[in-house]
Amino acid sequence: MSAHHPIHPADPALLHLTSRQVAELIVELRTEGREFGLLWPSATPGDTNLHGRRLIDVGNIPASTLINLLALIREYKRNRDVHRRAE
Repeated sequence: MSAHHPIHPADPALLHLTSRQVAELIVELRTEGREFGLLWPSATPGDTNLHGRRLIDVGNIPASTLINLLALIREYKRNRDVHRRAE
């Protein structure tokens, strides 16, 4: 997973995500995104839509959005930490 190479919503690898795995990603996003105001307290693993995409119940976003957002947060924090060490 890389912020420079986002996962497409129709990526077949997402079809193998279980509800438990999606729930764990939501918890991780809540933890990692808290300092950026990304709380989504009502987010829960959703159903699969007509196109076979795993959804998150927070307006039914694709799981890829959650994963890509986590990648962006991780990359930002990594870069921030590198810059802090360089100061």
